[in-house]
Order: sequence, then structure tokens, then C-alpha cells
Amino acid sequence: MGSETILVAGGGIAGISAAVEAAETGYDVILLEASASLGGRVAQLNRYFPKLCHPSCGLEINYQRLRNNPKIKVLTLSRPTAVSGTRGNYKVTVETSPRYVNARCTACGDCSKVASTQVPNPFNYSMDKVPSAYLPHPMAFPMRYVVASDVIGTPEADAIKAACKYDAIDLADEVRSYDLHVGAIIWATGWQPYDAAKLESYGYGTIPNVITNVEMERLAADTGPTKGRILRPSDGVAPKRVALIQCAGSRDLNHLPYCSRICCLASMKHAAYVREQYADSQVDVYYIDIRAHDKMESFYQKVKADPQVSFVKSKVASIKAGPNGNPILHGEDTLAREIYDREYDLVVLAVGMHPVGAGVVKDLADDYGFVVPPHSEGNGVYAAGVAAGPLDVSMSVQSATAAAL
Repeated sequence: MGSETILVAGGGIAGISAAVEAAETGYDVILLEASASLGGRVAQLNRYFPKLCHPSCGLEINYQRLRNNPKIKVLTLSRPTAVSGTRGNYKVTVETSPRYVNARCTACGDCSKVASTQVPNPFNYSMDKVPSAYLPHPMAFPMRYVVASDVIGTPEADAIKAACKYDAIDLADEVRSYDLHVGAIIWATGWQPYDAAKLESYGYGTIPNVITNVEMERLAADTGPTKGRILRPSDGVAPKRVALIQCAGSRDLNHLPYCSRICCLASMKHAAYVREQYADSQVDVYYIDIRAHDKMESFYQKVKADPQVSFVKSKVASIKAGPNGNPILHGEDTLAREIYDREYDLVVLAVGMHPVGAGVVKDLADDYGFVVPPHSEGNGVYAAGVAAGPLDVSMSVQSATAAAL
């Protein structure tokens, strides 16, 4: 017998949007998210286009829609591992990882207070640490703590359990696998930043003050590792000379052969972040071509008008550490026709969007790994957001609504 339940794989802005749009038309929806809370990459941004809103703006509205709709079931720490069947009659095998905290959690934080060890904080791209019992981030949905698997089976885990007044700690929690019967699937698994360590000539991971664009977002955010202050990772000093490197691995046959659409604009936003915080700062943007799509051209022109922001047409050849450890850029300015060796306090690599992976629907993926289902009446799998291709936030929401329709 067929099913009219819709499964949405991925709980970022696209998956959330698709889920609430489908549920509000009357369908039952199951929303899967691989991490401990919803929101995806948008939750990790400081601000996003086109209005430079903070994530709390758009996400909280959708969280309210989720809370108020009994037709949506949210499963975090859950991912599909197998899909079989046809439109109207899919069997999806789901694997749910242990949180070690059940639904009785009130997010009081008592468990965190007795945690004696710390673990890397995934929300801040491991730039800081959190106690082994932690809330994923201040806007987490669901608002429920997680106990790190590292401490399970230790006296610390026992102390965490004993500290909970609500019997919300379940140290016996384990990986579970089960099947769901659904009629259609929306694939909204999102993206991950391209691994900058693969760009060996740029020194990421070996030169402390070379970071990525997603790390820059967390440095600028109030909930980030530096409470919103853009500081050098090496010494916590305010950077006054900052280089933003475009197409770091993108439009490159050795890495990502495509353009990720949002990197140029994100770097202009980062230039604005630096200039807002440090009036005497100088920001240089190294680019191949500037791509500011549709109405974003006005934002580009505004940033370009700042006399302390310069645009250098150049594909940076390499980044080396100078005698004092500062990153030094080597390359050729193709407009000025000169070779440069320029030292900076901080270098930000604009790495592109790499699809998380088509996974169990890889037969629907294109050459780059983005999911592009065939448009036919016989298929019940649809793609939304960056799972389908590089998109900004507003475009991801539009594609999610289209998928739901």
C-alpha cells in the first residue's frame, strides 16, 4: 500500500523550509538531521544575504512553525543509509546515533557543570572547546543537551548522570537502525566547506593565521570562540592587514571545478566585518573574477567604494610563513603586471561548497556530486538547497518550496 508521508533528509534551512511548506498543506512529514540540532550552515553564520540578517531572524520563525505543526516529526542525529522502492512506496533505512540525553532534558545545564573534560566544539569548527555535556549552540532545536561519546563508560559520565534532576541522561543509549515507509523524498543534505588542507601551497593547518571563510563567520559571531571579535588565532591580536583569497580551490580542475556562487559576496561581507570593527584596517581582496549576482551588485559597489578595501586581480600562487610567522602572499597582480610578496596579519581562504554527498541516492547525482533527480512523473525523489547545486540562503529557500510543491 502506498504512503503519502514525505521524508526530508537534511535539517538545514532548505530542509526545514521544505518540511514546513509540505506539512502546512496537510501532509505528514519526517525531517531527518544528521547532527544534534537543526539549522545547518545557516545557524553557523554571523549574518546572511540579502539583508545581512542574523540567523536567529529566519530560523526562529521556522522553528515556531515546526513546534506548532503536529504533522512534522523531527529526528536528529539520524541519517538515511538505504533507499529502495518507487514513488509512493519507498522504504528508507535510517540510522540514529546516540545522544545519551532523552526528551526529559530541560536544558538546565547541571550536567555541563560537573563535566570535567572538554571536547572540540563542532559548531565553531573546533576553534574552541565545550564541556563533554553540552548544548550544541544557544539556538539549538531541539533545545537538548548532548553527552560526548568520549566519556561514556567513565566516572565522568556517571557524575553527569547523577547531576541530572530530571532523569534525562541515558548512558545506555546506542545506535539504532529502523525502516520508514514514505511516499516521496526531498534530499536537502546541504554542503560542507572544501577541505582547505588540500590546498597545500596555501599553508592552511601549518600557518596559524590562515583561516577559512566559514571560520571567519564564527569569529565575527557573538556566539563564536572570540565572542564576536575578529582576532588572530595565533595570539589573539586584532588584525589590521587582512587578505581575502577568492576561489581557494574553486574553479580548479584539481579541486572544485565549478563556481560556488556565494564566495565573492561572502568575502565582501567579511571585508565589511573587519572594517566595522577596526577603523584603521586595510583589506585586500584577491580575485579571479568578481561574481555578484543580480541585486548583490549594489553590495559589491558599496564595499568597493571603501578606500581601505582594495581588489587585486590575481590568483595567489602560494602563502608562506615569514620570519615572524605572519603569512606572506606570493603571486602576480595581473592588472598592475607586477610580482608581489605581501605580508598580512590574517589571511582568509574563500573555500567553496562541496556537496555532503548523494549517498544512497548517488545514482541521481551529477558529475560534481550534486543531486539532480530526473523530472518525471515516475520519480518521487526531489532535491532542495545546496544538495542540488551551489545556492545562497534565499535561493535555497525558494528551491525548498519548489521541492515541496
